[in-house]
Amino acid sequence: MKQFLNFINGEFVATDKTFEKRAPVSNQVIGMVHEAGLSEVDQAVTAAREALKGDWGKLTTVKRVEMLYAVADEINRRFDDFLEAEIADTGKPRSLASHIDIPRGAANFKVFADIIKNVPNETFQMDTPDGGKAINYAIRKPLGVIGVVCPWNLPLLLMTWKVGPALACGNTVVIKPSEETPGTATLLGEVFDKVGVPKGVYNVVHGFGPNSAGEFLTKHQGVNGITFTGETRTGEAIMAAAAKGVRPVSFELGGKNAAIVFEDCDFDKAIAGVTRSAFENCGQVCLGTERVYVQRPIFDKFVAALKVKAEGLKVGPSNEPGVGLGPLISAEHKEKVTSYYAKAVAEGATVVTGGGTPKMADEFKDGHWVQPTIWTGLPETASVIREEIFGPCCHIAPFDTEEEAIELANNTTYGLATSVWTENLGRAHRMAEAIEVGLCWINSWFLRDLRTPFGGAKGSGIGREGGVHSLEFYTELRNVCVKL
Repeated sequence: MKQFLNFINGEFVATDKTFEKRAPVSNQVIGMVHEAGLSEVDQAVTAAREALKGDWGKLTTVKRVEMLYAVADEINRRFDDFLEAEIADTGKPRSLASHIDIPRGAANFKVFADIIKNVPNETFQMDTPDGGKAINYAIRKPLGVIGVVCPWNLPLLLMTWKVGPALACGNTVVIKPSEETPGTATLLGEVFDKVGVPKGVYNVVHGFGPNSAGEFLTKHQGVNGITFTGETRTGEAIMAAAAKGVRPVSFELGGKNAAIVFEDCDFDKAIAGVTRSAFENCGQVCLGTERVYVQRPIFDKFVAALKVKAEGLKVGPSNEPGVGLGPLISAEHKEKVTSYYAKAVAEGATVVTGGGTPKMADEFKDGHWVQPTIWTGLPETASVIREEIFGPCCHIAPFDTEEEAIELANNTTYGLATSVWTENLGRAHRMAEAIEVGLCWINSWFLRDLRTPFGGAKGSGIGREGGVHSLEFYTELRNVCVKL
């Protein structure tokens, strides 16, 4: 049985308290996770603080960049190990993890290494009251110890999305992976050891949220900043913890994202795009689509076509050929998603397809499987239209005018992402400006340039990461004024 240990000050650390890691495809126990207590979290934070004063803190930017490149190269060298760990943790299709999760997980280190060695700082020359001159220039200093609280849907990718820029800027990190996905964060400790990153720079503490590693980490006053991806309710709790000490936070939180499909769209591209955005990774994507609004002249055609696509998705374990949909992450999450399937029916939805659980082979019958599901016919007040589900499902509703589509898209407490499908360029720009989100795709979905700002509006988050925007959180700018 695999043991998932904490990684503290360059060493793997066992604890007396453990919990089970179960495979999403079968619900079988595949490992034991060693839960960090207050003592282990304190050791990790202390190690991270000492590393800031030690060899890591004394490295030049060039040397730090070289180490991050070495980390990326070692992840790629051990690509298959990371792939197997990610699949075991999440159950997602091999085709998805091998093309997105692991390559992006490695790339995040190189992207931010390149940014930090090329980013300019501001310089101003000014006149002084006595008739002289002064020069002001800015320097960037690392924020310090960063607490990184990670989600389970894209464990390696979203963790390195934060660790990459944090380390590029000279910080140290303490990672709290999701209790559901301990694998790749633990494995990454081996990579940091192998390439010679100083001890204490990268630390991992396993556990849960309340009264466990998550709470201990976010409340620890040795942590200088906290970055978190996950549901809004947890973000609120972390924000309350961060208020003590007035520590900065960067949050990417929940979403209830809309896709808006106009009658002049490229129909086949729109169907393909919404199929991905609604069902990819079994709907467990923060940027995924759960609300679809289709202009009335093509509404019936669109519903029929998306039904065909949903029913064509093969549900199964990652290694089976042609699998397009894996399991949900846990029994608890399956219960949540299927409860929304029941709510939709109770509130009067027309179930276009799905709405239940598929029949699986005996080996996988206890896995966390659900059917891709489409509804129509609900009012905008319905639970499945208002609340984030995080499963492979969407509700489709018609609209008539551009103004109505904007109103529908914005009628939510969230504001993470949207996609707009139209061949009218002027309309596309108008929609992008009017919809209250952090990210708007036009005729695409999940197309990401890592240099661009990423984050949510309203209840979907605080701050922006990506490119130079990450530097605003992971560094503190210091102004130096020199009187000439």
